[in-house]
Amino acid sequence: MAKHGKKYQDARKQIDRGKQYTPEEALELVKKISSAAFDETVELAVRLGVNPKHADQQVRGGVVLPHGTGKTVKVLVFAKGDKLKEAEAAGADVIGGEELAAKIQQGWLEFDVAVATPDMMGIVGKLGKILGPRGLMPNPKSGTVTFDLQKAISEIKAGKVEYRTDKAGNVHVPLGKVSFGLDQLRENFYTVIEALLKARPPAAKGQYLRAVTLSSTMGPGVKVSPLRAAALGK
Repeated sequence: MAKHGKKYQDARKQIDRGKQYTPEEALELVKKISSAAFDETVELAVRLGVNPKHADQQVRGGVVLPHGTGKTVKVLVFAKGDKLKEAEAAGADVIGGEELAAKIQQGWLEFDVAVATPDMMGIVGKLGKILGPRGLMPNPKSGTVTFDLQKAISEIKAGKVEYRTDKAGNVHVPLGKVSFGLDQLRENFYTVIEALLKARPPAAKGQYLRAVTLSSTMGPGVKVSPLRAAALGK
């Protein structure tokens, strides 16, 4: 079992481990107990009532946070022809085709999000073993495989985040920085929760939001009431 430092232990003492906080209370507490020397990311973890082993119960998509993530995102685009100019005009940081795929196969991964036009997926598909495990593989469900590069890139730059269930049915999403105002984090939080609720698979039975936890990069988790979260602040 990993040992945590004094700052972490002190922060943990300020959390009532037996309580499920309202989203607002939890966000306020996460901000209060943050003690790192850098501007930590506020992270949301949700355990969903789905079985990801079944294709019809996998949850995946993307949503634009109203206040962004507080992070400058480096966008890579696989395209060809006129789409190369469109990607450049839209603000893509890295643009290319086969030569870019070859560079990635050699170990280069200095980007945060990859976007591809559908006609490039024959090339991009070969990178699945490299990009897939890192969550960087372009996918139609998250809007990163598209001919509308202007829309895709502008949304990503504006603060679009992707979500997908892992093998245990958990979803992890960044909500912004500790330095954000409480109202900004609150709006980002409910935007993600609303997206997850809308993405509920018809095959999912019983309680859908099983557990909701908020934390900062270096801080302990704060439990949130799933019912209060699902109420979307009403």
